[in-house]
Amino acid sequence: MHHHRTRFLAALGAVVGVLLAAVTPAAASYQNGPRPTVVLVHGAWADGSSWAKVTNRLLDDAYQVRVPPNPLRSLPTDAATIRNFLSTLSGPIVLVGHSYGGAVITNAATGNPNVKALVYVDAFAPAEGEAVFPLAGAESALAVPPETVFDFVPYPGAPADDVDLYLKHDTFVQSFASGVPPSQAERLYPAQRPLTLGAGFSPSGPPAWATIPSWYVLGTKDLIITPTAQEFMATRAHSTITRIPTGHLGLITAPDPITSVIEKAIRATR
Repeated sequence: MHHHRTRFLAALGAVVGVLLAAVTPAAASYQNGPRPTVVLVHGAWADGSSWAKVTNRLLDDAYQVRVPPNPLRSLPTDAATIRNFLSTLSGPIVLVGHSYGGAVITNAATGNPNVKALVYVDAFAPAEGEAVFPLAGAESALAVPPETVFDFVPYPGAPADDVDLYLKHDTFVQSFASGVPPSQAERLYPAQRPLTLGAGFSPSGPPAWATIPSWYVLGTKDLIITPTAQEFMATRAHSTITRIPTGHLGLITAPDPITSVIEKAIRATR
């Protein structure tokens, strides 16, 4: 009986091994070195759940994934929050930012030798001294009088004249979430996390993209950061550009090509 059980376990182990090799090419390719951790940084008017579909795909492909919260308080402190988080990880890191999260990773990765690749997804990639709001593009839905697109909400301890910015309902559903099914956009709107006005206008520091290889997923129907603005930033950063026909929330509407670009960045920099 013991002999049969041993043979059964050995056979089971072989089957499991074959299955794992088949479904986890990522794991198989990292047997000779530490596997990277993919760190996904969300943007404004969103939270870590905006990455859920991409997170699931990366986990299914056996990558290690972390989705730390981006405080959305000020660019220097948001970047410091992510920088400190990265400092607790061992091994190589692929750092991914969506929207305002792109500005955060641009600052957070500077000087960290563990960050092997940056991936921008419909994201800001500012140069030193630039602020994000002016980079959104002349035709951006946000490039209008602020009171027409934002609800202003005071917050405790705010610097003089600073406020939390919430997107007005129509701006959120029609522009920010363009391409998302309307019923889903209506469910995203109530839980949006605000960005401070100050965060949108604080100058960026020395950019990580100047020294770290980068990839850029450009949404050709983005109404928040215009395709022209994205093209300018991606080209300046010497990013490898992948264009997809999505609005600003491509990470929700087109997770497959975005996950594919992240995995390309991992393979190219290992």
